[in-house]
Amino acid sequence: MIVKRPVVAGIFYPADPQELKQAIAESYLHRLGPGALPPSGTESTGVASCVCPHAGYAYSGPVAAHSFLWLSSLRKPELVVIVGPNHYGIGGGVSTFSEGVWETPLGRVPVDSAAAKMLVELTGMVDYDPEAQQREHSIEVQLPFLQGIYGAFQFLPVCLSLQDIETAMEIGSGIAEVLQGRNAILIASSDLTHYEPAATAMEKDTELLEHVKKLDVEGFYETLERKHVTACGFGAIATVMEASKRLGFKQGVLHKYATSGDTTGDNAAVVGYPSVTFK
Repeated sequence: MIVKRPVVAGIFYPADPQELKQAIAESYLHRLGPGALPPSGTESTGVASCVCPHAGYAYSGPVAAHSFLWLSSLRKPELVVIVGPNHYGIGGGVSTFSEGVWETPLGRVPVDSAAAKMLVELTGMVDYDPEAQQREHSIEVQLPFLQGIYGAFQFLPVCLSLQDIETAMEIGSGIAEVLQGRNAILIASSDLTHYEPAATAMEKDTELLEHVKKLDVEGFYETLERKHVTACGFGAIATVMEASKRLGFKQGVLHKYATSGDTTGDNAAVVGYPSVTFK
């Protein structure tokens, strides 16, 4: 069995389980967070789709908590799909796992082998390539928040080295087919502008997010290129936008936007963090 060990436990989030649970709770209750903890006993069904950042919890955790509070309104999902960028460019253009588990300090999360097989067969673009994700954090950092809400669940990791519009639309179409008729969660893992002054980052990211809210994939890529927006997971966002459109979603809702400067006080070179859900 393939076991994916955590690579940023003790760096992006605490390695101790109790400290990690506390860090997650503090993200919800942070002044930049939603100000409430997830409820229990929710009954909503269907697909829930969103965008979450993936930096260290001290920086982006409160913004991510807005999306996760919203996700907590869904009954325990049959499947969680997380689409993230491949920061290191290792392995194939689009990769997943054929089987195995991902470990976090809160336990193991099993890969849904049937869903992975279905996506590979539907698209013809996805490789079984666990090595491509061995150093990657963009998918990993979402798991402890989800474990805090749901405990055990099955998931499908999709990691993108290729982030062009054609790849995003093809993978998005495949994911929509995989999720059709399921109670499921779909997450695009991405930060936005990197290492620019806060005012510049906010101006660029605000324009880009207008296209996310409209589920306008073509406009999203046009603005990305014209404004030189350095969003690391732009293909992940576009993939989830395309899948969401095909699943019947009509628009996105921006719950929170903040930058690393909002937590550190240093606005000279920030990273932008979005929380968007689709409805």
